[in-house]
Amino acid sequence: MEIEELLSSYANGERNFAAINICEAQLSGVNLSGAILTKANLSLANLSRANLSKSDLSYAKLNVTRLSGANLSEAKLNYAILNVANLILANLGDAELVEAALIRAELIRAELSRANLTGANLSNANLREAKLRQSNLSRSNLSSADLRGASLIAANLEGANLQGADLSRADLSSANATNAEFKQANLSFCNLSGANLSGTNLRWVDLRGANLRWVDLSDAKLSGANLTGADLSNTNLHNASFVHADLREAKLMNADWTDANLSGANLTGAKLHSVSRFGLKTEGIICEWLDLSPDGDRTQIRRLSPDEVRKFFHQTLPTIQIIIDAPLDHESHINLATAYYEIAQKYSPLSQPPTIKLSHRRTMLTFAMENDNQLFSAAFAAILPFVDSEATQRNLVRFLQILQEENLNILQEKEKAKIKNIAEFLTAELSQTFQIKLMKSALNIHKKLQFFHAPTQTVLCNSSDQTLPVYNHPNFGKHWVKSANFVDPDEITAIESTKYTLPETSIISNFVKNFTHN
Repeated sequence: MEIEELLSSYANGERNFAAINICEAQLSGVNLSGAILTKANLSLANLSRANLSKSDLSYAKLNVTRLSGANLSEAKLNYAILNVANLILANLGDAELVEAALIRAELIRAELSRANLTGANLSNANLREAKLRQSNLSRSNLSSADLRGASLIAANLEGANLQGADLSRADLSSANATNAEFKQANLSFCNLSGANLSGTNLRWVDLRGANLRWVDLSDAKLSGANLTGADLSNTNLHNASFVHADLREAKLMNADWTDANLSGANLTGAKLHSVSRFGLKTEGIICEWLDLSPDGDRTQIRRLSPDEVRKFFHQTLPTIQIIIDAPLDHESHINLATAYYEIAQKYSPLSQPPTIKLSHRRTMLTFAMENDNQLFSAAFAAILPFVDSEATQRNLVRFLQILQEENLNILQEKEKAKIKNIAEFLTAELSQTFQIKLMKSALNIHKKLQFFHAPTQTVLCNSSDQTLPVYNHPNFGKHWVKSANFVDPDEITAIESTKYTLPETSIISNFVKNFTHN
């Protein structure tokens, strides 16, 4: 069919031109909207600025075809072959390109928003500054593609191959790239805020200066990645691998990297305010200094020797232990669970129930905290169901008063100021829980239950594995008889009764001095 015949037939209402062969045709600016061109051969044709919106080009051959500025919105190009095609500034919005071949295609500034590119081959394609918002690129091949400055906001890249691709300064905010392949890709200064990169391979990726705020990078592989100056604030890094990664001056404020592998990583100058450090693998870690200031403005610099680095990155979980000098019976257990549920409604750090260790003589409740800063206020709330609550709470308040007194037995004035600042912060935290005391009469604990009248001990343990006894009832353990053969490791020991006295000021100050108040 000649070109004149094609255009005449289209003008007369004909739309079905399936399998037409118009290779090298000159069709610049033509209107073929809605035409059926399945399996057509349009290779080397000139269709620049043509209107092919809503047309069906499935299985068509468009190798090296000129489609610059063409309108292909809502067109069907499933399984079409567009290798080395010129689609610069083309409109492919809402188009279907499932399994399409676009190897080395030119798509500079092309409109591909909401397009379906599932399984498409875009290897070595040029998509610089292209718009791919909400597009479906799952299982697509974008290896070595040029996506510099492209917009992939809320795009689906699940299982996609972007190995060696250049995405510098691209916008992938809120994108889904779970289990995608980014090995050796360039993501420098890229916006990935709110994206899902769980399980993604980011080995040897360039992420310098990238925005990774609120990103899910759980189980991601970032070995050898360059993250210098990247912003990972509030990011989920659970079980991520950073082996030999470069995290110099990266922002990690409020990030969760529990069980992450940081072996051989460089964290010099990293910003780690409010970052927990539990269960980390840190063999061979490099870290000369850290920024612990809340705003990452270097107002709280901490320099670390190699030995201090090891200690800093090997925290233990802060805990509150309440030992009750009585076994936990069934009715008391129900009352205790109800009481802590009601307390948690007012004080969220106790939303997780305690672990309970039982023996036929004693009960131990252990509350795990997210950070040291919660220990005093959480202990103030946790003891509330027991008769010993008044005495225990009184001691907690007294500790904080001691830490703010002028006669602190601290050798250096700088340390004294640091401890007083921490104490002021903890006092503010504690003051917010004073309303918890008003709940005591409303907890509906059965007054006849002896379990809540039994003597108690309360002990705090900070993230440096230091302990601080808060309260020990004078009658704790008095009704016991110590056996010389008492060696059962499951029993709660230390059975001699001793009258509690406030710890020395130096013990209290050393306990809070090592708080991760950052």
